[in-house]
Amino acid sequence: MASAAQRPAQPEGATGVLVLADGTAIWGKGFGAMGAAVGEVCFNTAMTGYQEVMTDPSYDSQIVTFTFPHIGNVGANDEDVESRGLGAVGCIVREEVTPHSNFRARNEFVEWMKEHGKIGLSGVDTRALTRRVRLHGAPNAVIAYEPSGAFDLDALVRQAQEWSGLEGLDLVPRVSRQESEDWRGGHWQLGFGYTESNRERPHVVAIDYGAKDNIFRNLVKAGAKVTVVPARSTIDEIMALKPEGVFLSNGPGDPAATGEYAVPVIRELLERDVPLFGICLGHQMLGLAAGAKTAKMHQGHRGANHPVQRVGEGWGASEGLVEITSMNHGFAIDAETLPDSLEQTHVSLFDGSNCGIAVKGKRAFGVQYHPEASPGPQDSFYLFEKFVGGLG
Repeated sequence: MASAAQRPAQPEGATGVLVLADGTAIWGKGFGAMGAAVGEVCFNTAMTGYQEVMTDPSYDSQIVTFTFPHIGNVGANDEDVESRGLGAVGCIVREEVTPHSNFRARNEFVEWMKEHGKIGLSGVDTRALTRRVRLHGAPNAVIAYEPSGAFDLDALVRQAQEWSGLEGLDLVPRVSRQESEDWRGGHWQLGFGYTESNRERPHVVAIDYGAKDNIFRNLVKAGAKVTVVPARSTIDEIMALKPEGVFLSNGPGDPAATGEYAVPVIRELLERDVPLFGICLGHQMLGLAAGAKTAKMHQGHRGANHPVQRVGEGWGASEGLVEITSMNHGFAIDAETLPDSLEQTHVSLFDGSNCGIAVKGKRAFGVQYHPEASPGPQDSFYLFEKFVGGLG
């Protein structure tokens, strides 16, 4: 543990702190919910959509450093959320959060953070923190906010050091639905909100490993009726719903850990030749089910500007096309472990890591990135059309 002499003195007026497992203390002004939360520090390069980021269940047990300095200036509203208040435990920003200036705002971001139990820290050199994560990897840490400025740093360091980290951790039970749900919400329109859908087919059963709501909206927009089921649903429970296709959602944690119960179900779906489409965690577990392996990344990919190239032979005239994508993942399929039954269909142009697979001879594919965006570009909606259009 770092000694007190190795830590910078607490500045006057500091009401928040980020304490890394190595004893480093990074001071700032706290906002949102009071208290302390442990998690992995990551960074996100998106310039918009902070509410969507903070409510993405894939960020469970993570503390998000926003590289864009002005976070919170468009306030908060009920439409820009991606789950039932789940997601990141806290966020770190450069500038102090100011009152909102946006006609869609229904609340201040500071108050929204407080209501949802999320801790914020402003006044931090986010460039320096991002550089540290890039060089040394994502550290375990505790983010804390106390208006009085009184902190037990030694206790916070111990809390960060005693946390297991994300590797080997199954977080899906914390964020998955516990009951099945018929999804009705469609795409969003300014002034009208989200449309309703009464479609009856094709019927897609979506397994919720910690899904973003916009995934279901995009499945509906592509023409599907959607039933969402819990992560631990059995093969019999899924097949009893008579799906024409099964969707495997995104989610938090280590895919190998969640795969202990999810992969056998996915393998059974593959054996029955049920069409499958996986995103992020669902993509990784589809790879595990087909014989590939996954690994923890050094810093992960998180942002709304990640270039991905189509490389698979099945993309026809569009092979080689580059999509700008939204990403949020700290684990990835190890491309060196792909068995002959899998074809690599997409790769990251940042680092060459795997971003897409297709199971040969099956109607099953997955992508590492988030084609539903929110926030991010909409280059990849074709994947929902490809999946839903091939059903029936």
